This record gives sequence, C-alpha cells and structure tokens, in this order.
Amino acid sequence: MRYTLLLSFSVTASPLFAASGPFFSLKNTDFVVLLSFLLFVAILFYFKVPKLLGGMLDKRSAGIQVEIDEARSLRDEAQSLLASYERKQKEAMEQAERILETAKADASAAAEQAKIDLKDSVARRMAAAEERISTAQASAEKEVRDAAIKVAIAAASEVVAKQLTSAESNKLIDAGILEIENKLH
Repeated sequence: MRYTLLLSFSVTASPLFAASGPFFSLKNTDFVVLLSFLLFVAILFYFKVPKLLGGMLDKRSAGIQVEIDEARSLRDEAQSLLASYERKQKEAMEQAERILETAKADASAAAEQAKIDLKDSVARRMAAAEERISTAQASAEKEVRDAAIKVAIAAASEVVAKQLTSAESNKLIDAGILEIENKLH
C-alpha cells in the first residue's frame, strides 16, 4: 500500500520533482530531503521532544486552568461583593426614605407647634396691649377726674368764699371737728 501510494504520488507529481533519475538514489535531491526529514523526526523522537512539548503544553494548560479557576473565584467573589453592596445600598436607600419621612413628619409637627406658639404669642401680646390700654385709660380717667375735682373744688371754694359769712364758716368748722371726733372714736 505504501509503495502504491508512493508510486501514485510519483506519477501524479512527476513534474514537481526537480531531480531526474531513480528516486532511491542519493543523487536525487527529493530522496535526500525525505531522508533528512525522517532523520530529523527520528532525532526529535529520540530526544523525546514531543513528550517535552506535550509536558510544556500540559504545564501551560494547567497554568491556564489555574488562571481560569482563579478568575472564576475572583468573579464569584466580585459577584458576592456586588450583591453585598447592592443589599447595603438598598438598606441605605430604605433608611434614607425612613429618615426623610421622619423629617417630614417632624417638620409638619414643628410647623403646627410654631402656629400654636404664634397664636399663643399673639394672644399674649394682645392681652398685654389691652391691659396697657385699659391701664392707660384708667390712668387718663383718673387724671381727668382729679383735674375735674380740682376744678370743682376751686370753683366751689370760690363760690363758697364769696357767699359764706364768718359766722357760717365757724359753724362749718365746728361741724367738721365733731364729725372727725366721731369717726376717730
């Protein structure tokens, strides 16, 4: 079979050969190249180069597998960290919403309290102002009464002085003394 393959190859590829003459001759360059190639392959097998190349490829494959495993573990770790951070972010958002709701409730309560305090303050100020007004009114009324009394006393004393005689004045003085004595005892 091998010979038929070589024979069929030599027949079909005869124009490709550069040398002429018998194929199994050292003068034929194609045969020499074939022998050199076979010798080269034999030397490679003798020094176990395919086994070395296989070992190197196996080492490389093992190194790549280690890197892949490490990358998978890093990816898994990164996914777990991402999930952890997403949970923390969700918790932080929920807490922020709770804080915001509490702040809104506190603000509305503070606004209501401020309205109540403002109403109380206005009521106190109005009461104080009304008290000051009533005090000022009472003071003004007293001043007017006092002034009216002074004017009336002055007018009465003028009228009495003009109309009263000395005998009548002595009677009035005696009556006043008796009245004071009665009130003191």
